[in-house]
Amino acid sequence: MHTSKKPIGFWSAVSMGIGAMVGAGIFALLGEASAISGSAVYISFIIGGIIALFSGYSLGKLGARYPSSGGIIEYLSQSYGIGFFTGTMGIMLYFSAIVSLSLIAKAFGNYAATFLPGNEVSQIWHHFFSTGIIVLFVFINLKGAKDVAVWERITVGIKFTVLAALSIVGIIFINPALLSPAYYPPGNDIFFSLAITFFAFEGFRVITNTAEDMPNPSKTLPRAMMTAILLVMVLYVAIAFAVFGNLPVDKVIAAKDFALAEAALPIFGQVGFTVVAITALIATASAINANLYAVTNVTYQLAKDGELPAQFGKPIAHSREGLIISGILIIILSLLFNLSEIAAIGSISILFVHTVTHIGHLRIISKTGGSVILVFIAAMLSFIAMILALIYVSKNSDSIVYILVGFILVASITEILLQQIAKREIKPRIV
Repeated sequence: MHTSKKPIGFWSAVSMGIGAMVGAGIFALLGEASAISGSAVYISFIIGGIIALFSGYSLGKLGARYPSSGGIIEYLSQSYGIGFFTGTMGIMLYFSAIVSLSLIAKAFGNYAATFLPGNEVSQIWHHFFSTGIIVLFVFINLKGAKDVAVWERITVGIKFTVLAALSIVGIIFINPALLSPAYYPPGNDIFFSLAITFFAFEGFRVITNTAEDMPNPSKTLPRAMMTAILLVMVLYVAIAFAVFGNLPVDKVIAAKDFALAEAALPIFGQVGFTVVAITALIATASAINANLYAVTNVTYQLAKDGELPAQFGKPIAHSREGLIISGILIIILSLLFNLSEIAAIGSISILFVHTVTHIGHLRIISKTGGSVILVFIAAMLSFIAMILALIYVSKNSDSIVYILVGFILVASITEILLQQIAKREIKPRIV
């Protein structure tokens, strides 16, 4: 009787993982990634998917042993104990969530601007739409949480169906010459594009947050994680083939802010462009709504546990002040940085946290029953991908490196202040 009350089964968890991954990442980042790796971007998606699979295995084992809505921060607490390091990682995770939301807002603004008349749309309109959608959903969330499960399932179904149809028809009409290896960039660039493409898989970790609501998380969670990542990897590779098999690389790069919609033009005409653009708006809007609600709940928990200032947990309307603070930070990031910069910052931050989490997993692997070899590979792949991403961004933008260092410093200083001044500490759940 007890298990029947837990609502998240295998396919529900898979659906949540797909919904989190197939969002702004693929709608916004395909064009950005192609600017680095050209028509070979599908190879980058395969590599990113493999890294995600190994990370998914490690996180799945951790989630099965420590079922908690806290997800990664719970695993860090169990691996490293309470203290400065785990607190800093918790704040880094929050920063990563804010970066992810700013990318989604940026993607919404870019696709919304395609509906405006004229070929040259002022950048102000992009900022207006990306800021407006965040403000809108902050106000909606202030009115209180509603059951959005049905809405989320519908939007996942819409975007997956549209993207699958685009992929299938695109592959049918493919021009093999456009995918010739003769047009591939140097091999290094394909690996460097991981700085962008891995971010399109980043959402798989949300499945770990469903463990408490699973009837049998020890079996269901790892299987759901692997299935969701595999399905999304196949979809991403199919999309890459469809896009670059119908459009030259220079056209994809020229339309990089709305590359998927542009790819629908030669296949479906203007109607296809419009359908994909509308799908992008629906997908990004629903992702913003769901992620804002999730971030607010996470920051409330982090504030209670002493990992963020208590201000984040104070009530306001039918929500918490963390919602307002997060909304302001998201808007600032979306205004200051372009998509490739946001994606690079997000990818490197997430890969860093994943590396630390997998290394921590090795310390407690006797408790999780995981494979030492597979978890070690997960840690190494995440670390190597992070280094490649760092090398790429350091060559192209010194400011991103400084921002990343700034993120770590701010997280560290915040944790020091919380521990020394407020006399607060992280309180891991005993499992």
